[in-house]
Formats: sequence, structure tokens, C-alpha cells
Amino acid sequence: ATGGKLLVVPMDGSHWLSMRSVLAALSQKQHEIIIVAPEVNLNVKAAEYYTLKTYPVPLTKEELGATM
Repeated sequence: ATGGKLLVVPMDGSHWLSMRSVLAALSQKQHEIIIVAPEVNLNVKAAEYYTLKTYPVPLTKEELGATM
């Protein structure tokens, strides 16, 4: 099968940590993956197998850490 396009809007936390391995496997099958996440987050970081697009939020990393 040929790869397709996949848009992912993750939330910080365990679901994202589990999803990364699935995205890596999909990338190996030539899927184009774009992750959309807030620029201030705890776990979503750039990786070679997807494109990360961020958007601004009125929150600092310290404020986010304090609420978690």
C-alpha cells in the first residue's frame, strides 16, 4: 500500500508516549505525518519521522509544569 497523509493533534501525557511508536511504524510505510501541538508542552518534541508544527499559547513551561 502507498503511504498517505496523517494529521495528529496530541495531548501531553501517556497517550502521546504510546502513540510515538505507532507513528514511527507508519512513517516507515511512507506515510507523511504532521503533528500539531502547542509550543509549550511537556512531551511533544521534534523527531525525524514527522513534521512538528506548533502554535503559540499564553502559558510558560513553568506554569504548565505546575498545573500537571
